[in-house]
Amino acid sequence: MDDVEFRRFLRIDVTELNLWIEEGWLVPDAVEERLQFHDSDVARAQLILDLSRKMGLNEAGVDVVMDLVDQLHGLRGTMRRLLTAISQQEQEVQQRLLSALADLERYRD
Repeated sequence: MDDVEFRRFLRIDVTELNLWIEEGWLVPDAVEERLQFHDSDVARAQLILDLSRKMGLNEAGVDVVMDLVDQLHGLRGTMRRLLTAISQQEQEVQQRLLSALADLERYRD
């Protein structure tokens, strides 16, 4: 969806959208000099609206939360790749890794 549809859907103005882009909370694609947004951008924008309007967070607070969301997303991707790599190992290696993880869990508590 383009920026006009995006703003209408979310009921936000150009200034607010530009702030979100400047802060790096949204990173739309630029297609033929128009901004294009994906479903993931809509979800992020709805989170931003909830944080700022419903929860009353200021820009700094929203920035912290969005940074944490991005970190979590990155870690989930890393974990997915790690699990794929482990699943491609021989059964003995998988068992040693599971055992090591179990040991770590015991010492954590």
